[in-house]
Amino acid sequence: MLTLPNILTLSRILAVPLLAFLLWWPDWHFGYALGFVVYCIIAFTDYLDGYLARAQGTVSKLGIFLDPIADKIMVAAVILVLAAQGYMRGPYVGDLHVIAGLIILIREIAVSGLREFLGGTQVSIPVSKLAKWKTTFQLISLGALILGGAVNGPPCHSVYDNCGTLANNWIHLTGLTCLWAAAVLTLITGWDYLRVGLKHMD
Repeated sequence: MLTLPNILTLSRILAVPLLAFLLWWPDWHFGYALGFVVYCIIAFTDYLDGYLARAQGTVSKLGIFLDPIADKIMVAAVILVLAAQGYMRGPYVGDLHVIAGLIILIREIAVSGLREFLGGTQVSIPVSKLAKWKTTFQLISLGALILGGAVNGPPCHSVYDNCGTLANNWIHLTGLTCLWAAAVLTLITGWDYLRVGLKHMD
């Protein structure tokens, strides 16, 4: 249990409450700056623990179990906090950007349940290239939304708000764009996983 990859994975889970705390106050620029640093460290350790486990030959059942859970806990926590503090709002459509976050959360829950079901049938679902792209867009989107809070504070909710031009809020808009890209890929990969799962259900 106490291998370095597993310790890194556990540290990611323990860091989530700290990250949520730093993002809790939408006008706290310094908190969002610290939150962005913590977020980047969590994302880096996500890559590092898998790399070390494979390089050292210490891949364990505990690590295989905890790694996707740590990812989902972090993503869910950040999406919920950012949505609650108004960072998933944007010009023209307002709160509708929250729907992209909901799509991602629903997919994560559904795929986790599907993997658990198929685990009992000794069937595994490999991670597709599209799923990796989904994860990439997801990480970029949440990181950009946090960074936008550090640089500009809460985003414009309307083009008529007196909080700068759209060009001045490009970091936030990049985050929202990548969030929708992740949501679209989420639907595609989620359907692919469901098709594989349905073949083993009768």
